[in-house]
Amino acid sequence: MKILIDAMGGDNAPEQIVLGAVDAAAHTDAELVLVGAGSQILEILSRNGIDTLPKGMEIANAEDVVDMHDDPATVIKKHPQSSMIVGLRMLADDLGDAFVSAGSTGALLTAATLIVKRCKGIRRAALGPVLPTKTGKCVLMDCGANAECTPEFLLQFAAMGSFYAETALGIEKPRVALLNIGVEDTKGGTLQKEAYALLKAAGESGRINFIGNLEAREALLGGADVLVSDGFSGNVLLKTVEGTALFLSGMIRNMFKKNLLTKIAALICKGGIRDFKKMLDYRETGGTAFIGLKKPVIKAHGSSDRRAIETAIYLAIETVRADLASRISQAAELMAPAKENGNVQ
Repeated sequence: MKILIDAMGGDNAPEQIVLGAVDAAAHTDAELVLVGAGSQILEILSRNGIDTLPKGMEIANAEDVVDMHDDPATVIKKHPQSSMIVGLRMLADDLGDAFVSAGSTGALLTAATLIVKRCKGIRRAALGPVLPTKTGKCVLMDCGANAECTPEFLLQFAAMGSFYAETALGIEKPRVALLNIGVEDTKGGTLQKEAYALLKAAGESGRINFIGNLEAREALLGGADVLVSDGFSGNVLLKTVEGTALFLSGMIRNMFKKNLLTKIAALICKGGIRDFKKMLDYRETGGTAFIGLKKPVIKAHGSSDRRAIETAIYLAIETVRADLASRISQAAELMAPAKENGNVQ
């Protein structure tokens, strides 16, 4: 297995990307390819006391960089020799099994769609982050790749999210819910009401395990295994969860620093506090898979440090092993709206 890594993408590139890959190389048998400016990569390694490339690592030279402010629609034409575009072309040409980048989300999605291409029958690839919940994990489909959606997009997100939960997370018959402002089937706007009808029909036909609408407050309590949403609402939910995690972590830290007794209590609770922070730390997830592409493309957080990149690489490896793209391609017909007498219901 070979994982391609965009060494130049992200706020902390290239140093944190390179060091994260070095850390991952020490704990996996997968081959890792750093795509980026070779001279800068070697300089970073040397500066950190690494005179030769670690075993299983190599460099694919790419001198240009896609900036966060570049227009996603023009990056392929304007930056053909950038680390992002070179890496995606290598992936499309079977020179790698997955691609990891902390670069611009819009540029990465646009370029991956045009270069790697979507699975047969899939109209939009979606970002499917895995959220920690009280009872396990939940796949959020979509969290920002598609701000504007049709009901048919949400139906495909539901099916792809189910496949992902089954193959990558090992959840049998994952419960699929639609993110909404209430549990009643009459809640929401036109998109939610029409999507609900399609999801309900898919559930009744056995294509997915649809359990109805779910309010945002139930997401982290384990109300569903797959939560379906348009990218705008999903991104708001995700960023709210991230902000809440930062807020709670800060409050807990300040609470335990108040006096001697609270500091002693902190030492007693140290293990539990560490586990709590780890559960809500995006660096422990590393990244999010673009689900619906022919090959795995992992979007790491723009501010990823070496730990986040390391775990993003592990996610890429897990996604390759799950062979999700193949399964989605084989079941594309399950993601179309149900038809009766030639009419879409």
